[in-house]
Amino acid sequence: MEEQKIDIHLTEEVAQGVYANVAIITHSHAEFILDFVSMMPGLPKGTVRSRVIMTPQNAKRLMAALNENIQKFEQNHGKINENTREVLPVFGSSGGKA
Repeated sequence: MEEQKIDIHLTEEVAQGVYANVAIITHSHAEFILDFVSMMPGLPKGTVRSRVIMTPQNAKRLMAALNENIQKFEQNHGKINENTREVLPVFGSSGGKA
């Protein structure tokens, strides 16, 4: 199968990225909503820095792509330690942590 090429434009503003140390994931029957939040240590209030809304199919593709990239990262840099205080908490309808 021939690989399809796409042209993606990345603005300077978006290229700067946003920092998030919390992710909140919710879903309905039709979409997944990923809110990326910045929280200061010791404060109970955070700010949503970015929201991504996607179909369940694309959410599953994102999960597979993240898994693949984490495996490649660990092959090159060693196992990621999940038992640190710097873990990105993930809150969602099914719970769990990343």
